[in-house]
Amino acid sequence: MALKKIVPLLLLMATFIGQAQKNIYVSSRFDELSDNHKVLAIVPFLTQLELEGSIPKDEKAQLAQREGYAVQDALETYFSKRKRRKKFNVEFQNTEDTNAILAQNDIDYGNIDIYTTKQLSNILGVDGIISGNLDLNILLSKGVPTDFSFLDYFNGNSDYGRIGIKISDGETGKLLWRYEKSIDKKTGKNTSELIDRMMKLAAKKFPYDKERKRKKRKLN
Repeated sequence: MALKKIVPLLLLMATFIGQAQKNIYVSSRFDELSDNHKVLAIVPFLTQLELEGSIPKDEKAQLAQREGYAVQDALETYFSKRKRRKKFNVEFQNTEDTNAILAQNDIDYGNIDIYTTKQLSNILGVDGIISGNLDLNILLSKGVPTDFSFLDYFNGNSDYGRIGIKISDGETGKLLWRYEKSIDKKTGKNTSELIDRMMKLAAKKFPYDKERKRKKRKLN
C-alpha cells in the first residue's frame, strides 16, 4: 500500500483511539476497591429504543430486551477470547449462569433495574457487575447499513445511538470504570463487531488488563 494511503489511515486510527480515551473514566479508588476482585458478572444492558413507525408497546419491549441481551453476549464473547490469551486478572461469570441465577431469584430484564449493584453482586456471588445502557434508533443486533456517504454525517443518517458500559464494585456499589461511545457506521455493522471494536480501542484503559497492572506496579 502506498505511503500516501497509509498515513491517512494511521491518522484516522489515532483519532478513534484518542476519542475512546476521552470517553473513559477510571475511578481514583479503582486499585483499592478492586484489589480482591476475582469474578465479575455481565448483566443484560438496559435499552431505550426510538424506532421509526408505530410499534406495539409489548413488541417494542421484546425488541429492547433482545438488544440488551445481545450486548451481554457480545461482551462475554470478547472477554472469553482475550481471557484465553491470559489478558485479564479476573474471571467472568458465564452469562447463562448469570441469567439462570437471576431467574431463580425472580429477577428478569423487566425488573433488574430496581436492584442495586450490591444486591445483584450478592445474589450472583461475584465481586463486581458489568452493566450499561443502550440508546438506539435501529436494531443493532440485526445489523446496520454498510453503505458509506460523507453526506450521512451532515444529515444525521450515520447516528444510530449511544452505548455506555460500566463496571461497579460489588461490596460498595461504587462506579469503578465507565466507557461511553456513540454508535454509527464506523463502529461496526452489528452488536458483536461494535463491542469488539469498542473494547479494542479501550484496551489500554481497561482496568483489569494484566499488562496495565504490571506496568503500574513498575512505576510505583
